[in-house]
Amino acid sequence: MHSLLLLPTIYLLAAVIAVPLASRLGLGSVLGYLSAGVLIGLMPGLGDETRDLQHFAEFGVVMMLFIIGLELSPGALWAMRHRLVGLGGLQIVLTILAVFIASSLFGFAWQTSLAIGLVLSLSSTAIVLQTLTEKGLVQTSGGRSVFAVLLTQDIAVIPFLALVPLLAVAGLAAISSDGSIAVAHEELAHHATLFESLPAWGVTLATLATIALIIAAGVFLTKPIFRYIHATRLREMFTALALLIVIGNAYIMTLLGLSPALGAFLAGVVLANSEFRHELESDIEPFKGLLLGLFFITVGASINFDVLMAEPALMIGLACGLIFMKGLVLFLLGFGFGLRKRELWLFTLALAQAGEFGFVLVSFGGQQGVFDDPLSNRLLLVITLSMLMTPMLFLAYDFLHKRFEGTKQTREPDEIDTQGAVIIAGVGRFGQIVNRLVESSGFKTVVLDNNLERIQLMRSFGYRAFLGDPTRPELLRAAGLRDARVLVVSIDDTAAALKLVRHARKERPDLHIIARARDRGHVFALYEAGANDIVREMFDSSLRAGRYVLENVGMTEYEAAEAEQAFYAHDRMALKELAQLWKPDQDMASNAAYRARVRELEKELELSLQALAEGKKSA
Repeated sequence: MHSLLLLPTIYLLAAVIAVPLASRLGLGSVLGYLSAGVLIGLMPGLGDETRDLQHFAEFGVVMMLFIIGLELSPGALWAMRHRLVGLGGLQIVLTILAVFIASSLFGFAWQTSLAIGLVLSLSSTAIVLQTLTEKGLVQTSGGRSVFAVLLTQDIAVIPFLALVPLLAVAGLAAISSDGSIAVAHEELAHHATLFESLPAWGVTLATLATIALIIAAGVFLTKPIFRYIHATRLREMFTALALLIVIGNAYIMTLLGLSPALGAFLAGVVLANSEFRHELESDIEPFKGLLLGLFFITVGASINFDVLMAEPALMIGLACGLIFMKGLVLFLLGFGFGLRKRELWLFTLALAQAGEFGFVLVSFGGQQGVFDDPLSNRLLLVITLSMLMTPMLFLAYDFLHKRFEGTKQTREPDEIDTQGAVIIAGVGRFGQIVNRLVESSGFKTVVLDNNLERIQLMRSFGYRAFLGDPTRPELLRAAGLRDARVLVVSIDDTAAALKLVRHARKERPDLHIIARARDRGHVFALYEAGANDIVREMFDSSLRAGRYVLENVGMTEYEAAEAEQAFYAHDRMALKELAQLWKPDQDMASNAAYRARVRELEKELELSLQALAEGKKSA
């Protein structure tokens, strides 16, 4: 019992010390976990259990992909198809080719060189996605591209596992008379899949049928099951069901010979539009965080210090060379696919390491006779060292990010899956108050803003909002411009506000448009563009402040309120008159007719308010 409790105590103690310290230093939690693992690996008597723990901790990756799937509807996944096939596919092919050439120069046989290329073409899904999430970079254009490549790599593991046995230099894998691959070692019997006895076309059909069955179950069975669980009023049953969905799908995919992480991701995508999505996410999140942390610790603890100390310069040099080679391929690909500046550097640096699936391929390749023991140990060490360097690559990105902070980072818009009677474009201080009032009164709103921080702030307080440029016609259509009753334009950019009002008026002549204006010139431009109601951002607050002044210099509250109302009515009338004299291509100060009418209206206002005050006194 004492030894059973000692191991988790050491792991938790190392994590509690290293992770907060790394976070306080701005290095991120991933580097903290990895550092804790390195410390554990250096302790005598520990580390032998690392490989067994790593298999268990890999469920953190499975759960992470399930949660990511919950955030992606099938429509969003379909929209990424060009990145999945083009960007992801080319990254794998070109990286394999580059590593193949480099390995051949080191004197390896072509089969071994190709197998090394397969192993090192993959990147670390766990470390990269965890770091992107911590830094809020998942929704950037570069972050979406990174995710597309990682997803393609996870899918590619399946054919890689089928291809590796064919690359055995020693001929330990053979082609049987029935066309199947003969397994070289008896200990691989547990890798047998559910449909292995079927011909190739039968395996394909059976696999597709099973996946279709999983999708159908997710669409049609989850709702009644969740209602049944809800009737029990037992909170732990929701957690049990969430774990059942993740682990069950992962197990089924394993039986099919597919990636368990891919199965969990598929389950998440199927449930992305479910009303139970947030419940599932909150139930899985704690398990995901703990298991991912454990996985990162095992990566750090798995360093073979004997191999490292025997050839330190070579091992570190190979890891750095791998990062440089993959980074060069990624940079050229990202540039070719339209990524620039910060997005390009994020894409390049985030994916330049090797990944955790490389451990699986190296182990499998060793069992199949593709790699001998010395080469396997070196490959495992290179993979681990490159993963350890990943947080440093993100620190390099942060440095480059500051250099490009003067340029605006493009972010991909959210998929808008709801519509309402009121569309609010822009949720700064002005738009937030409008949204709170309208929603609290029982009316549904659709909120759009291209500022990620504002969107995240609203979501943290329970309000639903969508990231995207409100001036884009396709986003307005998705938000329900065709059927909306009111459009509130409260974006900061005056030119963008005018563009939005003109477009909305052209598309919907009957739409009621309420717009925020920065000053009088903006009021006139919005009026000309077709806005119905125009609110100057400082006008009402300034008017109320003026009323407070009048109350404290001798007027009663009633008299001050009357003066405020008179000023308000006169100003609205004056704006309508002055709008006829305003010229968009001429400064108001140089418009003689405009200036003269302003002076006349100010005199009229003064006489009106004085007459109001005299009337109150005589009464």
